[in-house]
Amino acid sequence: MPGKPAATTVHIAIVGAGIGGLALAIGLLHQNVSFTLYESAAHYSAVGAGVGLGPTALRAMELIDKRFRQLYNQISSGNLTPDKEHIAMEVLYAEDGFGERRGWKPAPFGAECYTRTSAHRRDLLDVMTSLIPRERVRFNKRVLEVVEAGENDTVRITFDDGEVVEADAVIGCDGVKGPTRQAVLAGRYPDQVKAFYSGKYVYRAIIPMENAQEILGDYAGDAKAFVGHKVNIMTFPISRGTELNLVAIKIADSAWIHPQWTNEVTREEMVADFADVVDRRLVRLLHWAKPVQWSLWHHPGTPTYYNGRICLLGDSAHATTPHQASGAGQCLEDALVLSSVLGLARDRAEITNAFKVYDDIRRPRAQAVVTSSQDAGQLYTFTHPHLGEDMDRIVDNLNQRFLWIWEHDLQADVELAHQQFMGLAQMSETTHGPLSL
Repeated sequence: MPGKPAATTVHIAIVGAGIGGLALAIGLLHQNVSFTLYESAAHYSAVGAGVGLGPTALRAMELIDKRFRQLYNQISSGNLTPDKEHIAMEVLYAEDGFGERRGWKPAPFGAECYTRTSAHRRDLLDVMTSLIPRERVRFNKRVLEVVEAGENDTVRITFDDGEVVEADAVIGCDGVKGPTRQAVLAGRYPDQVKAFYSGKYVYRAIIPMENAQEILGDYAGDAKAFVGHKVNIMTFPISRGTELNLVAIKIADSAWIHPQWTNEVTREEMVADFADVVDRRLVRLLHWAKPVQWSLWHHPGTPTYYNGRICLLGDSAHATTPHQASGAGQCLEDALVLSSVLGLARDRAEITNAFKVYDDIRRPRAQAVVTSSQDAGQLYTFTHPHLGEDMDRIVDNLNQRFLWIWEHDLQADVELAHQQFMGLAQMSETTHGPLSL
């Protein structure tokens, strides 16, 4: 692989300190690229609960910075039953009895290349922030506008406190509704700025493992997918096996009409979403859930991840539903490829080339994850147009549909990114003459 040039003069502004922004910061540190990370909150915070990571996500951690992977290993959790390390989940009916009356037994899906691993999002963010110097981060900085029109041809960021800063480039890791998506897409693709409602909402809970085992017995210790008509409940251990993460998914009967993306309901309304179609033991687990519906939105067709020297990463580029457990993993893959190619950019003039290479390599794969995840959601809710409620075929499908994600060669992506970037640099030198450093 071509080596990184000895010096870089660019300074990058990263907007958003979620998994994507933090991973990019770690990658840029490793590549010796200057950056400032801007976060709207007053401090690092964890939104959400459990995070599942597949083999390519773990490989991305290692390639970004070996310390990242080593620290993650200290806080991750697998299935608690021995000899189930390669099982992603076991599939059961969500109905009363979990399918026992049908003669159904927990049916696993997974692969030899896969090792079950998940973590509490809080613990993952703690690991990531420990690798980033505090002086590189500025909190309480909510972005109002990002424009490539600053002095000296820089990108200008305006914050709600009145401060204006400039950088050689801005990378938006600011989530599904972040302002950088507007900056990248509004001019050419205004109909693609907003995310699209997936037709589902979820309730979330973290349950002490001892309570979960009291309710579920042997079903609590390992990752499970409870599937039913228009409902799906996923459970898996986190926090070194001391807690159980629960995600209860419901297909909505109508469009999302609430002004916010969350909707607080009564506990009775939450229970009513599942009481008539799932086993009463799963309903008992909802005791630990807040009665808040989290609507699920996604970006099934984002046409570009950059515009000039403004770029999108993670959920701001390709928000996805959780049905293939690949959202966080795609953030890490983004960060690996983008930080690696930015490490080659010798000055501001080469940043757009870096963004082009990143877009060419990452966007087709990430967008395929978005669309295939929505398709997987139909499997888990018995709404797939071809497989319906055929559990044997659903499990067979699940045992195949993840392999293209899990077996992907990230090292080859990095090498291709370097080759493409150097090719663009050579074309530029041929056209304009060598760049002065």
